Amino acid sequence: MDPSMSPEIEAVRDMVIRFMQAEVAPVMDGFEQRREFPRDLVRKAGEAGLYGAVFPESVGGSNMGYVAATVIQEEMGRIDVRFAACNNQQGSTCPSCIYFGGTPEQIQKYVPNLLAGKTIGMMSLTESGGGSDAEGNMKTFARRDGDVYRITGQKMWASIANETDVGVLFAKTDLKVGAKGVSAFIVEPKKYPGWKAQPVEMMGLSSAMRTNVLFLDDFVVPVENRLGEEGDGFKIVMRALQPGRVTVAGKALGVARACFEEAVRYANDRVLRGQPIGRFQMIQSDIAEMATAIEASRALVYKAAQMMDDGLPSNRISAIAKFHASQTAKMCADKAMQIFGGYGLAKEYRVSWLRSYADLFFTGEGSANVQRIMIAEDALGYKVADRHHGKTGLRDIRKDDVGKELKPKA
Repeated sequence: MDPSMSPEIEAVRDMVIRFMQAEVAPVMDGFEQRREFPRDLVRKAGEAGLYGAVFPESVGGSNMGYVAATVIQEEMGRIDVRFAACNNQQGSTCPSCIYFGGTPEQIQKYVPNLLAGKTIGMMSLTESGGGSDAEGNMKTFARRDGDVYRITGQKMWASIANETDVGVLFAKTDLKVGAKGVSAFIVEPKKYPGWKAQPVEMMGLSSAMRTNVLFLDDFVVPVENRLGEEGDGFKIVMRALQPGRVTVAGKALGVARACFEEAVRYANDRVLRGQPIGRFQMIQSDIAEMATAIEASRALVYKAAQMMDDGLPSNRISAIAKFHASQTAKMCADKAMQIFGGYGLAKEYRVSWLRSYADLFFTGEGSANVQRIMIAEDALGYKVADRHHGKTGLRDIRKDDVGKELKPKA
């Protein structure tokens, strides 16, 4: 038990551990072997409240906040990060975009079912060649055609796009104005033509929760499924990515802890020259570095989550927390592999695929280098990281203002 956490938050942690150990851990390997998406498990997780911590009760959430959400992500990432891979689609960036930028009718139509795991979510922003300027370099175009938009283009790294029922997709409605021409759309691939998701083979990552190349050929989106006005896409996605960084940092912390726990267990079990290898100083040095980095990451991640719960400017601390936690996960995965030696490459030991997820969190929700730039420019006084706090005109999940309409664009 963490003495810095409230009893209510520790109860959430205990609930997640029990759920993951009872419902997920015994069966997830089977889904991986069959390459089968665990739709029923997602629904059970939704029913257990694992996706709705930051959302108000009016849309099916528990309104417990970002600290609770981060605890959930950390323990899911620690016990089976493969299953945790869909958390952002169900309980973070996808429903957050709809909540931040949608009408009250859109919110009530789509968000409760996502949080309950009844529908499978998705958010698609990235394109091949777009890199860290995903909005400015975006080529996917949404053409208005009467009461629908027809979207043409290609997206990359669209997680669970081959399974999604409801997602949020970003496309240009004006190709001449860079990020200001990006609009956001609620998409329903199973209802409208023009959508093709092709899974990408990823070394060491889940065979059940797939990422995809997404091909859009005059894909139909009704006008009423646009989020906000044309051109609002940039501020919607930026607002959603900030809490996404904190929850991804929580998953990275969980991966770091999993690597640490595996390394400690193996160091105590593996005997060399008549004693556990944990008795050797070089192994102890690795264990000490891992333990120290994990504690530092935990402090940063939960500080960022608490500041978000308190409504304080938190873009800067979120970037720092995500950067440090992803670095920690990568370092812990590398050291665990070294401690395991050749056994670390064997699939029967989970450090073999935990290392791949550590690499994933190094890039997901903003690469390490992007976080470096944001942190450095803030420190140097070139660009204040929290300059947009409270100025987006979008809703605030923590205030339960579903009825609030977006402010008109300036």
